[in-house]
Amino acid sequence: MRKQDFEEVVRKAVEAIPDEFLAIMQNVDIQVRRQPTKRQLKNVARGETLLGQYEGVPLTERHDYNMALPDVITIFQAPIEALCATEQELVAEVRDTIVHEVAHYFGITDVELEAWGVA
Repeated sequence: MRKQDFEEVVRKAVEAIPDEFLAIMQNVDIQVRRQPTKRQLKNVARGETLLGQYEGVPLTERHDYNMALPDVITIFQAPIEALCATEQELVAEVRDTIVHEVAHYFGITDVELEAWGVA
């Protein structure tokens, strides 16, 4: 899929986030990259695939948080494409990845997401 088309899928997934959550999300940038960098893969277990990553300070941990660079949610195109056989699967995976990374922005951990059946 062309990067521009993939970015459109990501844009639509972000627009599908409920307005109540979007209104709270401030100082966060959502980006699309082809592949994760070596630095981004540093804490990924062997055999795991990194589809997206939240980098920043979760809302639950912010104290005296001003004049800070934006938090970043990055969605990785190539790993998602490799995982999905159809465009419908890709759209669903992008949506799930966006939800997962936005949850981290709100301070929700992987353990909590797994317990809720969302991870």
